[in-house]
Amino acid sequence: MGYNARSQILETIIIALRKKGVTIPETVLGDLKAARVLLKVMSASQKDLGETAQKIEEYLGSVEAYLITEAQKNFAAEKVEEWLRLLEQATIDECGCTQVELDKPKEETRFMTGVPRDQKWIRIEPMPTLPLYKLEELVTQTNLSFREEPNGQLTVYGSPENIKIFVKKLAALTKTG
Repeated sequence: MGYNARSQILETIIIALRKKGVTIPETVLGDLKAARVLLKVMSASQKDLGETAQKIEEYLGSVEAYLITEAQKNFAAEKVEEWLRLLEQATIDECGCTQVELDKPKEETRFMTGVPRDQKWIRIEPMPTLPLYKLEELVTQTNLSFREEPNGQLTVYGSPENIKIFVKKLAALTKTG
């Protein structure tokens, strides 16, 4: 499995949300489309896989963060947990290697500037109900690190387990709040 499987799972979540009447923003749909285009580019070309893989990961991570948050508002926790398990399986193969590591030559490693290699990251956009200072508090409470991007988004990074906890707490706050 890998990026293709992950994008298909995200598409399944989009379809399920649309059936519930949820409108998916064009930016989210555009990010998923961009990731799929880059997947085709990556499969056709063997050069510069590191940058392409990083971009795919950024797009899919952004789409995933949004969709999981929306799914937690609209579906039972069991359904969301099932999707999270599928997404995790799509990212990790039997030997524990991430798809990024499998897609790239061995000498390259996936990273985002300023984020340690062994950590996962997501980008969050502040909302009126969750301003920047509340997001920063939540990040600190879940033992994660963050940085503010020039476009106003917040890049949150840390252990995969803490990222999941953060996304769940974020979804709970946006659901009630």
